[in-house]
Amino acid sequence: MSTENFSLTAVQTETELDTEGMRIGIVVSQWNSEITRALEAGAVQTLEKYGMSKDDIVVRYVPGSFELTVGALLMTEYVDMDAVICLGCVIQGETPHFDYICRGVSFGLTKIAAETGIPIIFGVLTTLNKEQALERAGGIHGNKGEEAALTAIRMITLKWDMMDEAAGIKKKQKLEKQKLEKQKLEEQQIEE
Repeated sequence: MSTENFSLTAVQTETELDTEGMRIGIVVSQWNSEITRALEAGAVQTLEKYGMSKDDIVVRYVPGSFELTVGALLMTEYVDMDAVICLGCVIQGETPHFDYICRGVSFGLTKIAAETGIPIIFGVLTTLNKEQALERAGGIHGNKGEEAALTAIRMITLKWDMMDEAAGIKKKQKLEKQKLEKQKLEEQQIEE
């Protein structure tokens, strides 16, 4: 998907986002560290900008982008996270290795999100060369780490809103049931 004329950072406003009570994990690939460290800095700065404390941001490192899947899974299993941001960079080479890594990581992260219900954010650059990666790690195309952080906040907010809505529906159903039971009891008392 081309992002030439679109950026999540351009459509967000501070008043729309509330990070109170959120805890976010970030798993960072050490491969292509010049790029992934810039993505990490962008993500952390963005989370802090929107009110998160350093104590609510947990950063862990894995050797390469392929290991992001296991890193994310471990975060969901052993650390209480509302979302996990996965940051990596895979640059196409001369072999099909690029395709296998990209396919495996995207499938693995999607599977974890679907199975756990925890938002897993795909912040993995898949570029043709290092120049394209640098352009997306703080260069002319912005910092995709920032966008990943905004996506995490938005997805947590969506999940919490849906949970609140479901709780409200259940509460409404419970109140309606209590009202019907009260009506039945009153009818029984009238009949007696």
